[in-house]
Amino acid sequence: MTSNSLRHIAIIMDGNNRWAKQRGMSGISGHKVGAERIRDIMTACQDLGIDVLTLFAFSSENWKRPRKEVDALMSLFQWYLKQESKELQKKGVRLRVVGNRSRFTPSLQKAITDAEERTREGETTLVIAADYGGRWDIAQAAQRLAQRVQAGMLDSADIDEHLLHEQTSLAGLPDPDLLIRTGGEVRISNFLLWQCAYAELYFSQTLWPDFDANELKAAADDFHRRQRRFGRTGDQVSTGESEERSSAHSGEARHA
Repeated sequence: MTSNSLRHIAIIMDGNNRWAKQRGMSGISGHKVGAERIRDIMTACQDLGIDVLTLFAFSSENWKRPRKEVDALMSLFQWYLKQESKELQKKGVRLRVVGNRSRFTPSLQKAITDAEERTREGETTLVIAADYGGRWDIAQAAQRLAQRVQAGMLDSADIDEHLLHEQTSLAGLPDPDLLIRTGGEVRISNFLLWQCAYAELYFSQTLWPDFDANELKAAADDFHRRQRRFGRTGDQVSTGESEERSSAHSGEARHA
């Protein structure tokens, strides 16, 4: 595998509210159009040979938004799961939802479980991060390891990056190679802090509802023009010296 293999794209889908405001529409209308955009981008990823697409749908901090908007977003999420799971199944896409599900209603939790079960045979993976935060992800991974230590199942001295990675939300998947944020903001907003340690970052001015296959292709082309070093020098990379990228975050379980 070359250093510029593009297997996993992660996207912070930003700009739904602004897109709607520009058109005199309600904010939730923008979110609905944004949800429908996912289908096109998933298809575009499959056309590009991408194995995994991870989308930041709802952050841990988004609960601070007005209650009416939060309720509408939860309803939209449930609608999306029921509406799209059959389509994802047809296209060979496996859905995986990551985040803290405990604050979701029982009906939404069931919709998540049903959608994941329906699509479990898919070869391409769509990950939706909902009620997710990068710091939460790392903290809950540490808690799980602490529980194993307390139970006498693990010696604390044996805890390393590999073991911690296996307890994170994206365990079993390759790390994101490319992190895209739409909407013009230039920050990662507590998204995949552990997993994106070596991701290439791409910031698009395009608001998410307008982000189409051509925009995705432009981001992928930009990625392929970059030199990924993973701690090596540029000369080492350009002369083809064997890649020694750490497998700590590769998603391949070393302690299975």
